[in-house]
Amino acid sequence: MITLQDCQQRDATDPLRPLRELFTLPTGLIYLDGNSLGAMPKAAAARAAQVVSQEWGQGLIRSWNSAGWLSLPQRLGDKIAPLIGAGPGEVLVTDSTSINLYKVLSAALSLAHEDAPQRRVVLSERSNFPTDLYIAQSLCQERGYRLQLVEPDDILAALTAEVAVLMLTHVNYRTGAMHDMAALTRSAHAAGAIVVWDLAHSAGAVPVDLSGAQADYAVGCGYKYLNGGPGAPAFVWVNPKHVDRFWQPLAGWWGHAAPFEFTPDYRPAAGSQRYLCGTQAVLSLSLLECGLDIFEEAQSLGGMAALRAKSLALTDLFIALMEQRCAGHGLGLATPRDHARRGSQVALTLARSATASAAFATVQALAQRGVIGDYRAGDGGQHQDILRFGFTPLYIAFEDVWHAVEQLRQVLDSGEWKQERFNQKHAVT
Repeated sequence: MITLQDCQQRDATDPLRPLRELFTLPTGLIYLDGNSLGAMPKAAAARAAQVVSQEWGQGLIRSWNSAGWLSLPQRLGDKIAPLIGAGPGEVLVTDSTSINLYKVLSAALSLAHEDAPQRRVVLSERSNFPTDLYIAQSLCQERGYRLQLVEPDDILAALTAEVAVLMLTHVNYRTGAMHDMAALTRSAHAAGAIVVWDLAHSAGAVPVDLSGAQADYAVGCGYKYLNGGPGAPAFVWVNPKHVDRFWQPLAGWWGHAAPFEFTPDYRPAAGSQRYLCGTQAVLSLSLLECGLDIFEEAQSLGGMAALRAKSLALTDLFIALMEQRCAGHGLGLATPRDHARRGSQVALTLARSATASAAFATVQALAQRGVIGDYRAGDGGQHQDILRFGFTPLYIAFEDVWHAVEQLRQVLDSGEWKQERFNQKHAVT
């Protein structure tokens, strides 16, 4: 039987505990939605003021050089690189995940067409994040390819001689199920396909080794586990063996080999810089740097290995407490128990959610009690409604997990969810 005191003792001996003090966490709130929007680093407010008042207000255009604005995409990329198994100069922070996916998927299709023009299929998971599928659908329509969607267990069988590109999200946004990146990349390459990975729910939460897996392309998000703030810039990585083979489709001046020569013809820069497009969002980049600096602090405390160990411990604890304290309420576990297949979140189903979206009402009732998770609607078929809880090991405490499950138990015991009447358009995204 796990007790509150057990959780408090784990916090007392947690080597990562000092990192929690680097974040602004509202009093009385347990925040389990960092897989949608990370908490604010305490340094962010002062950094924003510095950029606005000093670098912009006083430095003006001189700050592109004097404050290092020009090198922000590369500098931040080098801070992300160790988190995803990339080398120096290989990662750029720029634009959004969707825009970066458009760039790399376009480049991947060009590469595939040059090497094997008969391949006309982009393969992906049916429950991949919708924007990834929309981007793929758009490019397939534009270039005469077919987007094929399958269930996770059917991916290997679907890697036929028709597949040009396999496009997957490493950790599923609904369930938290994690793919074996190295094994799937190896299988795709053996089948003659190129692989594009979306690391939106991986980077900063689970160890990733793009180079070790010999992946081809990857993109990821800056505002979830990297704690860069709402709408923070995303990142893009291209395997060095591919990077100079094709232009990305958004040929803007920041990706030009000599952007300040202002020539009328485009000449792509060598290396990863060609995946830049237009003028960068300096304020957003500067705030993201505050989040990335915390990972450098974490390095001295064990780095990604320690963060992964705590993430698994937090999610194990949540599952155990849920099953111990909320038995009999129809909760089911949608997230894999196997550590090798689990990201940094726990997704629950609720049997009674077949009527009037009790899962949504339960998440909203929890929010009223100061426990912030989120909800993802099912499709009326194989995919059920999900109560989703993210565990950011940088700032979530074991005691937080105890209290979150206790509030969940009280909501379910009291039937409070039945009284919640919320319009779903106000759901946390």
